[in-house]
Amino acid sequence: MIPLPITRDASGVQLAVRVTARARRSEIKGVIVIEDGRRALAVRLAAPPVEGAANKALIAMIADHAGLAASRITIRSGETARLKILHLAGDGDAIVAALERAVGAANRHDA
Repeated sequence: MIPLPITRDASGVQLAVRVTARARRSEIKGVIVIEDGRRALAVRLAAPPVEGAANKALIAMIADHAGLAASRITIRSGETARLKILHLAGDGDAIVAALERAVGAANRHDA
């Protein structure tokens, strides 16, 4: 399994996410290696990328899987791009553990 694309900081973690909007259903697909060699969490969203709908859906999904309130997640970069850097504020260890469980569940579902 490819490690999560997470960087820890003093107030939580930063998470790289590659978003595909207008998917058939919203789901975490797992960790991928993108074109430039960096890792990203692949997420498919049913929401369209208009008027912030996909960003709101992304934050809600990640908050749910990380066990955080949506207000604890911000988009640090990539607001209008497919590749986004999210900041998840809180206990870094707990956030990483929760996201690892979510990715593990996604990988078992795809197997």
